[in-house]
Parts: sequence; structure tokens; C-alpha cells
Amino acid sequence: MCEMNLNDVNPYLHGLYAPVREEVSADDLPVIGEIPRELHGAYFRNGPNPAEPPKGMHHWFDGDGMIHGIWFENGRARYRNRYVQTEDLKLNGASPLGGIFEPSREAAGRKVNYRDTANTDVIVHNGKLLALWYISGQPVAVDMETLETIGAENFGGKLPRNISAHSKTDPQTGELVFFDYALYEPKMWTGTVSREGALTQFQEIGLPGPRLPHDMGMTENYVILHDLPVIFSEQAIRNRLWQIHVADQPTRFGVVPRKGGDVKWFEFPTCYVYHVINSWEDGDEVVMAACKMVPNGLKPDPKYGPYAAMADVLALRAQPFLWRMNMKTGEGREEQIDDALSEFPVVNNAYAGRKTRYSYHVIFDDCIEQRFSALLKYDLQTGQSERHDFPKGVYGSEPAFASRTGAIEEDDGWLVTFTTDMDGKSEAHVIDARNFSAPPVARVTLPCRVPAGFHGIWAQGAQ
Repeated sequence: MCEMNLNDVNPYLHGLYAPVREEVSADDLPVIGEIPRELHGAYFRNGPNPAEPPKGMHHWFDGDGMIHGIWFENGRARYRNRYVQTEDLKLNGASPLGGIFEPSREAAGRKVNYRDTANTDVIVHNGKLLALWYISGQPVAVDMETLETIGAENFGGKLPRNISAHSKTDPQTGELVFFDYALYEPKMWTGTVSREGALTQFQEIGLPGPRLPHDMGMTENYVILHDLPVIFSEQAIRNRLWQIHVADQPTRFGVVPRKGGDVKWFEFPTCYVYHVINSWEDGDEVVMAACKMVPNGLKPDPKYGPYAAMADVLALRAQPFLWRMNMKTGEGREEQIDDALSEFPVVNNAYAGRKTRYSYHVIFDDCIEQRFSALLKYDLQTGQSERHDFPKGVYGSEPAFASRTGAIEEDDGWLVTFTTDMDGKSEAHVIDARNFSAPPVARVTLPCRVPAGFHGIWAQGAQ
């Protein structure tokens, strides 16, 4: 009897998710429609892209990081894609660390337990892109003009540990506000790096046990840390395995002063949060908007063999909520914004950490695979929304908001996203944020396929 080829039954190695291994550069791309002259900057999107066919069990999150970028100026566009040259990628498979289906192993001089691929998020700080990894790893600096890797960023040797994906940059101060956590220890950390790249604050936070947070909130004066009930089992902690379960305990959000100080914890009904929309201060309250996970209502598909459970977990379904935390009274309040399902939220990053009215989310196709079939624009004040559908058989990426040059209104600009169809053709779509349901004002033909991936960012031309 023939052995099962694990790669053949892994849905995240085929179709929309199949890796592209060629690094491509192309200028003056073909355009359907017209790129607005006031659109000046670049959209970057990170994601997993295995450089070699995986050996053994492979999780989608294990793929080597690749950043795809499209630059807009004077009504024209150019494209590049480049691997993030992490230390593990340079070892070309010789790394002693493996993927999350394998037991973790300590490696000499390494502070991570699994292969660090820098494949999850990408943010702008101190004139560079930083590629970040979801389990907490070394940020990797990337040139914003070429996407060539500059190298691991340790802020002049002052970074005490690691930085998790979904750390934030403050558009007003230029600071990087980050968090870190330990997979098998009851600890979390938060810190701040100045606009110029100097570590200015670092603080350890004790927890009841090891936790598995994914995101954080940031306001003008606080960070919001997540103590969520998805935790490692005792056996996993003992044997350093990637085994998690949902605990019967409340969700807690910890509000910590950005300049350092005591954490104030707020308890809420049990839930899990992958992605924060935005956070801000409102009088005595610290407010966090985020997507709260709900059951996906799907059953694991046996055709995926040993990957059925992975596919089921990746079929994210969530609804937008607000959590209000009163710093004077200690009271917390949870409010549902809408019951529509959406995830991967973004805002106009010029308003990050300050009150926003609008957010932009992806809508998942009604299947077990993670496919983005539409976008949703939310008015967080009224709860109303507007939908932008991709053509049938076309799937998008997490978008980024691109402000019109000189804009003073929050939603004066465009949403930029990559799309890919089932035939392997990819485009960049430019969508008018104020005429959201209309067809894109521009569709830019890309020279290669962009596999489905994770998170993106917009960098204004001035950056």
C-alpha cells in the first residue's frame, strides 16, 4: 500500500496557497481603469511561501516569509516580491528548529522554540519595513524601495527578547509599541522603541499560566494585553508540544501604561480574539474594538487527512465588538457592533491609537479554506456597513487604507489589495473608500501570482 504524500492532502500548499519561488521585479504595469494621481505610496503584504517542498507535517504558518509590494506614483505602478531572508531561511533547511507540528527544540543562542519565518505581519518603523512572526521572533528589517532584507533588527543590541506580530507603530510619535510572550512560561512582556530605534521601555507582566495571545491594543497612553482562554495543556508545557485547549476561564484584558507601570486587569465573558480593529481613550475609558471569534459551524473535511483539524481551525469566523474599560471604576463593558461575520480588520493607520469611525474587514467565502471573497467597510459609530464583492472566483488579501495626498478626512482615500483567481492570475485593486461598493477605480495586472497570505500595510510616499 502506498504511503500518503502529506503535501498532496495539505490544502494550504495548493491552489490559492501554492508557493511562488521566483522573485520578480516589474515596472510600469498594465492598468485597467486609472490610478489616481493623488495615490502616492506603496502597499506591502506578507505571507507564508515555503522555499522548498515541506518534509513531514507542514502547517500553513510554517512557510518562509515573502513580501509582495506595489508602488504607486504619478498614475503608474511597479511590483516586486522578495523572500524575507531570516536566519532560518539562510540555513536552507539545516535549522535545528522545526514547524509547529513538531516538538520544539532549543537551539544555541536562540530565544525561540520554532522556526522563525517572519511571515505574519509587516509594519513601518524608522524608515524601514519590519517583518514580524506570530509566535514572537526577531523582527527583520526590509528596505522599503527594493524589499531586499537588511537584517535582523535588535535595536542596537538592546532588544531583551523578541517581538510578536501585531505590534504597533504610533503615527503621532513614530514609536514602535510591542509585546512578547513565552509559549511555556507564565509571562508576557511589553516595550517601546523610539522613532529613532532606541529601546525606551520594557516591562515583564506575570500571568496565571502560559498564554497564546495573537494581537494587542494600543492607545495614546496605554497598551492592552490579552489573557485569553486558549492555552497550552499541561502535557504540552511538560513536553514542549504545540497542543492547546480552551480553558473554562474568563477573558482578561490588561491595560498597561505605555511608559511603564502597574497593569489593570478587566474580566469579560470567555472568548478568543485574533485581530484588533483599533483602540483609543474616551474620557476615563480605554476602548478596544476587535473581532470576537464565533464557531465556524463547519465540520473537518476528511479529504484533508491529518490536516483536517488544521483546516477547521483556520476557517475563521468572527464578529466586531467593543470592550470598554473604565480606568477609574474598574468596570468593564462589552458591546457588539454587528452580527455580520468578518475578520482581518484594518483602519486608516494615521488614526491608529486614536478614535476611528471606519474600519475595513475581509469576508470569508463560505468554505473551510481561508478565502477572502469580499471586503466590508464598517461605520463603528452607527454599526452600518457597506460591502465590496470581488468577481466570482476572485479572492483578495487583507487590504490597506491609502490616504489621498493631503487628505484631512478619515476615509478620504482608497483601499488597496491584491487579488488572485483560480487560474493563477493576480491583480492589485484600488477601491474608492467613499464609493466602496463600486468596482475598483484601477485594476493593475501583476507579473506573477500572489499566493493567499496574511497581513499588509500601506506606506505613504513621504515615508
